[in-house]
Amino acid sequence: MTSTARGRATALGVLAMLAGAVMAPAAQAQNHPVTAAQRATAQQVASRGVPVSELAANAPDVYVVKRGDTLWGISGMYLQRPWRWPELWGMNLQAIPNPHLIFPGQTLYLDRADGYARLRTSPGDASETVRVSPRTRYDSLAGTALPTLQPHLIEPFLVEPLVVDELALLQAPRIVATRDERVLMANGDRAYARGPQGSPLTMAPGAARLYRVFRNAVALKDPNTGEVLGYEAQYVGRAELVRGESTAPAPGSDPAQADAELDLVPATLELSGAREEIRAGDRMLPAPQRTFNSYAPRAPQSPVDASVVSIYGSAVANAGQNQVITINRGARDGMEAGHVLQLLTRGERLVDKTDEARAMIRLPSESNGLAMVFLTFDRVSYALIVQADRTVRVGDRLVNPE
Repeated sequence: MTSTARGRATALGVLAMLAGAVMAPAAQAQNHPVTAAQRATAQQVASRGVPVSELAANAPDVYVVKRGDTLWGISGMYLQRPWRWPELWGMNLQAIPNPHLIFPGQTLYLDRADGYARLRTSPGDASETVRVSPRTRYDSLAGTALPTLQPHLIEPFLVEPLVVDELALLQAPRIVATRDERVLMANGDRAYARGPQGSPLTMAPGAARLYRVFRNAVALKDPNTGEVLGYEAQYVGRAELVRGESTAPAPGSDPAQADAELDLVPATLELSGAREEIRAGDRMLPAPQRTFNSYAPRAPQSPVDASVVSIYGSAVANAGQNQVITINRGARDGMEAGHVLQLLTRGERLVDKTDEARAMIRLPSESNGLAMVFLTFDRVSYALIVQADRTVRVGDRLVNPE
């Protein structure tokens, strides 16, 4: 290995460690078996890049990253198949979930040699030097690093959708009453809540203070088997615990008596971020810590055959570009944030009117664009439709991109 290559490998390794240090465990990649052949292929493409024939027709030799750019957008600028971005950028298999960070103002150089292409952040064979200041780098990761997708399209979904099992919400703390006996509550209102039996809401050190409020857990059913994959709870707002549960002497009882009757005093909440009116009976779960989500668009390493379960936030069964879909594959199936999948239409079933017997036929599935996974649960994932030629419907398939 040349000194330039060693310097580049060291610099990229430092960046990868820094990226891993600031990401919460939930945002990091799942550990899945990798075959020797897959690892060898990843190491080979990481060292040589992609064939020049894979480049987009107008791939620029030099490009200065601008605010508003995304990894997906730059991938499409350089490649006919944007999911091959890790190969063009020279990521090894371990670094794929945490891309080498790109910032507005950086210059990218396209290096073509021996029929292959690689992207660099310095021209020619100049050694790449990365100066690291942990505090500065942490701020940059959170504030200015290039996102994978347009943030406004997916950020709400990073905190809003919640897929739980059948009993999770029933056993969660619940809102029990409102101030002035109001039926509906909104931003700035106070409400009162109780925890499940044996687990009252308290202000004890380490106890949750910030909660998300949910209702109406809807079953997510596999469109092929009818099996319930989980329950999607409807996000309605946020709540902050300002006073824990306690007890108070019941009217007419003598507090001095050991067996004095006590009334339960529910916890006090302050409501905010309401998407709609919050009601008594709504359930609460601790709010997750906000994390920096940057990942590389890439094809899954293992074969995928998934189906669209639902269109998020829509009562209809059709979706288009920049809408979010739920699919019937999750973390346990190897799905990771950044996986790019090819959408296939569900072949329409119809009667062959040219056949005297009126036989039923099913039209073949056709390629209909791409979707990128950005949030995974155990058995389902959320994906953004980044390209669609026609309407995407519940039951449409998603497979490895070609």
